[in-house]
Amino acid sequence: MSSADRRSASDRGALAIVLHTHMPYVEGFGTWPFGEEWLWEAIVGSYLPLLELLDAGAPLTLSLTPVLCDQLEAPGLFQRFETFIEEVRCRTHEEDADGLRSAGHETLARELERSWRDYEAALDALAQRGGDLLAALAPHAQWTSAATHAVLPLLATDAGVRLQVQSGVASHRERFGGGWRGGFWLPECAHEERIEPLLKEFGTSAACVELTNRWGLGAPEHLRPLLGRSGVVLVPIDRATISLVWSDGGYPADGAYRDYHHHTVHHHNPWSNDGSVYDHDRALARAREHAADFVSRTIARLRDAGLPGGGLAVFAIDTELLGHWWYEGVAWLSAVVEECSRQGLALLRLDDALERHEPVAWSCDGAHGASSWGQDGDLSTWSGPAAAEMAFAARAAELQVLAAGPRAGDAAVRELLALQASDWAFMVARQIAAAYASERFERHRRGLARALADGPQARVTDLRNIAVHVDRASLIAPQ
Repeated sequence: MSSADRRSASDRGALAIVLHTHMPYVEGFGTWPFGEEWLWEAIVGSYLPLLELLDAGAPLTLSLTPVLCDQLEAPGLFQRFETFIEEVRCRTHEEDADGLRSAGHETLARELERSWRDYEAALDALAQRGGDLLAALAPHAQWTSAATHAVLPLLATDAGVRLQVQSGVASHRERFGGGWRGGFWLPECAHEERIEPLLKEFGTSAACVELTNRWGLGAPEHLRPLLGRSGVVLVPIDRATISLVWSDGGYPADGAYRDYHHHTVHHHNPWSNDGSVYDHDRALARAREHAADFVSRTIARLRDAGLPGGGLAVFAIDTELLGHWWYEGVAWLSAVVEECSRQGLALLRLDDALERHEPVAWSCDGAHGASSWGQDGDLSTWSGPAAAEMAFAARAAELQVLAAGPRAGDAAVRELLALQASDWAFMVARQIAAAYASERFERHRRGLARALADGPQARVTDLRNIAVHVDRASLIAPQ
């Protein structure tokens, strides 16, 4: 590309792809169909394929939640993953393929045998990396998050927010060294102006926010960083761009792609969305077409906004959607990287993009309350009628720990952190493995009560690998 072409491309603005990588603490909490299986499937379908793309130099922004990292460095992780692949997934593929074949569905059986090779390849890839996925991801880990993915505006106190933020930042720095540039993923993109000074206190320089309800879908305001009064740069995610993938009519709904919901007895997926036998080559060809469409639409979005410098489109998405939920998602992402180069769209890591795009001074001025990327753009997914009891119980538990102050030992703090995870309320509200989520929440509430009763010497059992980095003096009940 000539220098004139490069100038022309820079005037088009830039795209930043932010991959929010998260898993609630499932290590040691159940296997099939709920529990550790989620982690193993994400490793196979999302994390290892994405790692290959990152290692090849793709300029993507990888956000790793501390609670996922806690699990990826848990003792015996590779051995349990190996057992799952060799003793569970091998058997279930064989049983389902045999059942389909005996019923006369030979092509479906062959598709299951093809998909089994994904698991074989994943096991081999992780073994080649010494079984240490976290170490392999470490060079790419740019953004961190709250310790256990709590919805920060729903926490009862500033001290509670500090516990989540401090633990998250400290564990990231401890694991990945001094290269952190201050990027902090707000769990569920849940933002409220009151939490900004607490983020700043522990070194946060930038955070993504969802402001679609404020300006409307497709407004140009979503394509420029904002400078909050606290000094934290607030980066709007662009729902118009994200919806090309993450919506009922997004790319993953195309008939050629593998149907996540139509499954065999052991939840394997040999069908396409259009009801035919899944054809992997057809699906990959469609993913390349959708990648070209995505990049051309993003270029048009930036062009039509007419912002100085072209603007910045931030496409933020759960990593696990790519590869695990949308089987072809990582292949699509790889094609997007190639298409950006072919079509002349600057693809930048978000930290680098923020150095090129000056933020606009912005204040909520009391007109904008808490926002998130949940339903209706507010906090109701985690505090509405379906989840209200959980929200109140988590706040009460937070106050109990603060009332105990420095007498709250590691066991109590870990149980509180686990209780505050946004995942339990989300699963209940959306009726996704709701019974499992409710049981986990109640288990941690009971565990917290026992730990507070036993005092600082309470034994840490279930949550053995949750990292706790907390200034004990800060655990003081609010007056």
